[in-house]
Order: sequence, then structure tokens, then C-alpha cells
Amino acid sequence: MKLTVVGCSGSFPSAESACSSYLVEADGFRLLLDMGNGALGELQRHIGLYDLDAIFLSHLHADHCIDMCGYFVARYYRHDGGRCDAIPVYGPEGTEQRLTTAYADTPSPSSMSEVFDFHTLKPGSFEIGPFSVRTERVAHPVEAYGIRLEHGGRTLTYSGDTGVCEALHELADGADLFLCEASFTHGKETVPGLHLNGREAGAHAERAGAGRLLLTHVPPWTDGQRNLADARAVYGGPAELAATGVTYTV
Repeated sequence: MKLTVVGCSGSFPSAESACSSYLVEADGFRLLLDMGNGALGELQRHIGLYDLDAIFLSHLHADHCIDMCGYFVARYYRHDGGRCDAIPVYGPEGTEQRLTTAYADTPSPSSMSEVFDFHTLKPGSFEIGPFSVRTERVAHPVEAYGIRLEHGGRTLTYSGDTGVCEALHELADGADLFLCEASFTHGKETVPGLHLNGREAGAHAERAGAGRLLLTHVPPWTDGQRNLADARAVYGGPAELAATGVTYTV
């Protein structure tokens, strides 16, 4: 599997990065994990606008899904070659309604479903293209999912947005690469069931025996280097901060 960080800023874009969006490729299949603020523009640095094969939306906060409204325009109103076929979109219950409301002026109430083939996420295992997928509810104020992708004997886990929870440990168990949010600062924010800090992300990675930890979803007001140091204090494997445009082989 090849992972490309399209955007990794949390809550709102930074001067250096769009919000959450990660491109995972295997056997010519291209799966996008989230499409937050600014991600659609950055995505075009890596692949063509119509080259995606499927989209996974971990939850429906704007910093993870709002650029789907722009992508709707690109697919629905395409003139050269005609309107795009519907692309599979996996998201929480109500994804179509949320995107239609956010766009606010679709030609009809069902226009989104003409270019997006919506699939409602539930905890469980299924296939997306060549990937074996497992999803679980994680700890966030809205319905949110972490995802485990397996292909060719290798495993990538993406936390989405979450606080400390057992489901995240299960998804990350033995993962070769653990892409984990680290929004909060240890000793500063202490809101349960919302986000992880660097130390908590590191502790999850250590307990899960993850081969590599990649911290992401660090908001512009959070010191990423401090979060990385906190993670390394409790996690013995290689750890680094996600950066826009960087690719990883899993």
C-alpha cells in the first residue's frame, strides 16, 4: 500500500496544510480517507480529479468532509466526457443529507446520489476494492469511525477523530502503520471522548504493538513537536509528524 498525506491539519487549515485527507493506493485502486477543508485542491497535486475509486468519510465534521461539496460540483457538472458515474462513498448515517444541506442549492434533493454512491458505515468488516476493511465506532461527540485497511499482508490503521477508547486499540493491533490523531496537548486539554494528545496516541501505539506511528490532525494552535516528544516518551517504535505531500510505503 502507498499512503500519501493530502492534508493533516486539525480543525481548520494551517498555512502549510489542508485539513484531514489521506490517499491510499494498492493494485491501481485509489481510496481517499476524508476530504476536509482545502483537500480537493491538494489532491490534484497527486492524482487527476476523476481518478479516485472510492471515498471513506470517518465522520461529518467539516474538517473531514466539507470539500465533498466542491467535488460534487466537479463530478455533477463535468461537461467534457459527460457526468461522472457514481463513486462509492462510505460514511456515517445521514452523510447524503449532511452534504446536501452543506451545499444548500443542489438541483434536486437526490442530486448528490447521482454522482456519489452512498454506503452507510457500521462497525464490521467488508471489502473496498483490493482492501480488506474493518471499521469501528470511536470516541467522538458525533458518530465517528476508525478504519483498518489490510492488503498483501500489511496493515494501515487510521484513527479518524477520537478520544481514548478500546475500539482504537483493536483497530491498531499489530498495524504496520498507525495514522493517529494528536489534537490535544498533554497536561493542557482534558476533554474526554473528544481527541487524543500526543502521549495518549503514543500509548495506544505502544499497547497495540504498531510498527510505526504517524501523528496527524494537529491543529495550528497545537505544538506538533511537543506532541511528538510526548508520543516518543511512551512509544518505543519510530514516530513522526504527518506532513502534506509526504508518501509512505506500508
